[in-house]
Amino acid sequence: MSRRVRRKVAKKGNEKVVLPSFPEIEDEVSCSNSNEAVDWTSLPDDSVIQLFSYLNYRDRASLSSTCSTWRALGSSSCLWTSLDLHAHKCDAAMATSLASRCVNLQKLRFRGAESADAIIHLQARNLREISGDYCRKITDATLSVIVARHELLESLQLGPDFCERISSDAIRAIAFCCPKLRKLRLSGIRDVSADAINALAKHCPNLIDIGFLDCLNVDEVALGNIVSVCYLSVAGTSNMKWGVISTLSHKLPKLIGLDVSRTNIEPTAVSSLLSSSHSLKVLCALNCSALEADATFRPNKYKGKLLIALFTDLFKGLASLFADTTNSKKGENVFLDWRNSKTKDKNFDDIMTWLEWILSHTLLRTAESNPQGLDDFWLKQGAAILLSLMQSSQEDVQERAATGLATFVVIDDENASIDCGRAEAVMRDGGIRLLLDLAKSWREGLQSEAAKAIANLSVNANVAKAVAEEGGINILTGLARSMNRLVAEEAAGGLWNLSVGEEHKGVIADAGGVKALVDLIFKWSSGGDGVLERAAGALANLAADDKCSMEVALAGGVHALVMLACNCKFEGVQEQAARALANLAAHGDSNTNNAAVGQEAGALEALVQLTRSPHEGVRQEAAGALWNLSFDDRNREAIAAAGGVEALVALAQSCSNASPGLQERAAGALWGLSVSEANSIAIGREGGVAPLIALARSEAEDVHETAAGALWNLAFNPGNALRIVEEGGVPALVHLCSSSVSKMARFMAALALAYMFDGRMDEFALIGTLTESTSKSVSLDGARRMALKHIETFVLTFSDQQTFAVAAASSAPAALAQVTERVRIQEAGHLRCSGAEIGRFIAMLRNPSSILKACAAFALLQFTIPGGRHAMHHASLMQNAGATRVVRAAAAAATAPLEAKIFARIVLRNLEHHQIEPSI
Repeated sequence: MSRRVRRKVAKKGNEKVVLPSFPEIEDEVSCSNSNEAVDWTSLPDDSVIQLFSYLNYRDRASLSSTCSTWRALGSSSCLWTSLDLHAHKCDAAMATSLASRCVNLQKLRFRGAESADAIIHLQARNLREISGDYCRKITDATLSVIVARHELLESLQLGPDFCERISSDAIRAIAFCCPKLRKLRLSGIRDVSADAINALAKHCPNLIDIGFLDCLNVDEVALGNIVSVCYLSVAGTSNMKWGVISTLSHKLPKLIGLDVSRTNIEPTAVSSLLSSSHSLKVLCALNCSALEADATFRPNKYKGKLLIALFTDLFKGLASLFADTTNSKKGENVFLDWRNSKTKDKNFDDIMTWLEWILSHTLLRTAESNPQGLDDFWLKQGAAILLSLMQSSQEDVQERAATGLATFVVIDDENASIDCGRAEAVMRDGGIRLLLDLAKSWREGLQSEAAKAIANLSVNANVAKAVAEEGGINILTGLARSMNRLVAEEAAGGLWNLSVGEEHKGVIADAGGVKALVDLIFKWSSGGDGVLERAAGALANLAADDKCSMEVALAGGVHALVMLACNCKFEGVQEQAARALANLAAHGDSNTNNAAVGQEAGALEALVQLTRSPHEGVRQEAAGALWNLSFDDRNREAIAAAGGVEALVALAQSCSNASPGLQERAAGALWGLSVSEANSIAIGREGGVAPLIALARSEAEDVHETAAGALWNLAFNPGNALRIVEEGGVPALVHLCSSSVSKMARFMAALALAYMFDGRMDEFALIGTLTESTSKSVSLDGARRMALKHIETFVLTFSDQQTFAVAAASSAPAALAQVTERVRIQEAGHLRCSGAEIGRFIAMLRNPSSILKACAAFALLQFTIPGGRHAMHHASLMQNAGATRVVRAAAAAATAPLEAKIFARIVLRNLEHHQIEPSI
């Protein structure tokens, strides 16, 4: 009977309220026009049972607890002929609780050794099919007990991962206990002996489908004794004697399909098999290097036989071979044509069903190994085959195809790099819509694999856009709320990758994604490292957006992320939690998250502790978070109180050979802390000067800026200034001042040198020489001359004699504006100086050194340019310090250099712009 989904509407007052959709039998009467709310407990029994059939066992149990009627209906035997546990963890207790419902259970899927051990507790004596994956730890004993309790078994599949602990003894047990066996597929057995195979031949007369995949040794001669076999796969199995295999056609009169993919089969063996067997119709030899290396091999000469290899066209081959049966269009719709065909042929259906299974297995294995030289195959055929397999009626084929799509696009796991050509091939062939449809399936295993594929493909910006346009963000957000951890984990991964795009952040927030991600952290706070890393990573991306960062905080994200930083020991989670906190604190005055993070109990202590992590990524993100948090005055002092000075100095000392990202953040965090004079002094005493000088010599522009900024702050204190000289910091700052690509780094290096040699350090050095016997011997005069020379050179790089001459001769605002645009350092507008620092520059205007006067005027100009983030603040500080008179004097001084006069005049104009009253 055909089915459709109807939407029921209940009226509430004058409004219509849309109730949740649910499937109904087509000829049931719609109550959409009823004025009464729907009474779910009054639904017909067949509707309730149909509803239950679309739910996993957990949700069935939840609905069954609603009332006694639904409890009885939820136990209906028709709902329990098939049980899919592979997306869930099933132990003995859970299996026992399900046992009363499983009397008539015929088909079972499970995952892992624990679930395998629990199978016998289901008491399902009528089981016909068992399929398990993640079976690496299943032993002979477990498998023997399973088959002994289920002698009616017709199908047993374990894989695709290796069953390393299963031996030929278990295969003999299968043969003795399951005489009705028709299908046996096992992966990764070390040795499949002649005794085991002969036992199957003797005791399982109906065995028509055998798969010994990825095995180490299989007795080829014994395989010829299973005369009932129609479909045989030895894909990935090594140490095969192909001369023996090629003679199997004489011993296996019913052999229709043979799969030798991912083996070292030679062209001569392939030719022998195709030419000598009358029954063989399909030989699958995908990714067989010896066969592919023979350029002279011609598969087309074997009429009526289909060879599937990297160099053949699968779709055309199938279409030509079975055209009369399927009425195929001889294109890439051959699988779809077969599924939709009204003319059914059992033999052909069996071949196509087997082909779907072995292709999904081989393509997944090939994608996992990612061999070189397959780009052309993936682009021309592989992607299309996987997409076609995703539409199979076989659940495990669908899932493996989705996993294959998730896997074959990835070329670098560590750096999350994907092949854009492969990703866009999936998109062009309609794969995004297919994957999203699968993600909406009620089957949780399929949900997780589809979500994984969407997540990986969405690393490509074009695919991410297509996912968003197709409604994928709402689908992934819904899956992130799943009670199944695997589903939630993959959905969070999809949101993580999609949230990289700025255009998707707001959409994710509007879809409720922020709340869903925060809830995930609380739901899986223990025992879910994968889901926690993905959720924290997505929140980190979203927190980089000002509006979304506020939503993260409102949803409880600060507490959730701090909880991870404090308690989680997995470095991936720690890194993403620290990055998220860094981004939450990065918005400065635009929101209150910076202060909120600092006020969260344990946050600063946890971040300080993470700077000592053995993992560089964790150290980098923790230092970045502390850097951003240090912009808040209270946070700055709290970080220091939590041991931040010592930890960050130690980090800077250890990262001379680290990545530029870690170096930048280590220096940046010290820069932020050193805004406080007390912290600045503490950094100097802890030995922070030397590592910052070393970082100032880095080749990375970003590191130049943070190291120069930290040294500038430190140099404000005369004791630190002397340490910088003693540690060889003057040549390093001179190099930055003259050679850095970054204007900001050059500017701050010049300011640090100006602080050091404005006279205050000389007094401290004299006192230090008299009181400290350990003071290093340095030539302050030589260092001073070097510093002043390069300060002057730096200032002059912003000078243009013609422009300055015009400005000097004219009082017109346009002339000064022209100079301002020439000398403006855009990033300098983000610097925020204290009253003491502004006072020091004002005092420097009176310094006898014309170079320091020009430097001070240049600095004040940068700090007061209209439009600068802190320009008004600096102008107010200057007014409070009575700076106008000093600046006016500097602008009119006869002996001052031209640059100093022009810069001073621009500062006066800036003060007027900020409506600062002149002080006479």
